[in-house]
Amino acid sequence: MNLSDRDSIKEIVEGCARGDRYYQQQLYKAMYSQMMAVCYRYASRSEDAKDLFQEGFIKVFEKIGKYDFKGSLQGWIRRIMVNNAIDHYRKHKNKYAMSESMVEAGNIPDNDFDESIFEDITADQLLDCVQDLSPVYRSVFNMYVLDGYTHAEIAIELNISEGTSKSNLSKAKKNLKEMVLQIIKNERQTAK
Repeated sequence: MNLSDRDSIKEIVEGCARGDRYYQQQLYKAMYSQMMAVCYRYASRSEDAKDLFQEGFIKVFEKIGKYDFKGSLQGWIRRIMVNNAIDHYRKHKNKYAMSESMVEAGNIPDNDFDESIFEDITADQLLDCVQDLSPVYRSVFNMYVLDGYTHAEIAIELNISEGTSKSNLSKAKKNLKEMVLQIIKNERQTAK
């Protein structure tokens, strides 16, 4: 099945809406890598990412009849996956102990973040660093940097203030910078 051809997409969507396992399997296979990558960004362990992916695809199949063919199917599915990850985070919010009283107001301005350090590491190394962020910082970082949410939208979605969102993003960037610098330092020592 070709997910770039409008007729194929319509056939897959209609088949999935009817509950046809063949079409569900085709869509699942076609979207697996891209959507697993989305889930992996929000999860701290690969098992959690797999759970988010499975839960997300259940929602996709439940809601696929509502897809209106405006915008890409991939974008529609991606939004469901991101929302599922956010819902998961909200449900486990107490577990992550995200409290505004624990977060001091943004003491690390974004302009102190030199993104050129990322030129010295691989994409896989960077993804591993993002995975090592705390769930709080990882969620805000992913939502803002990768998914294009504003701080106001993040505040609403995660039930935090905009200031906390900005602070968490700033701290996430600071932690990423420290992790990346450590990787670079270790690689230089190994090369000697």
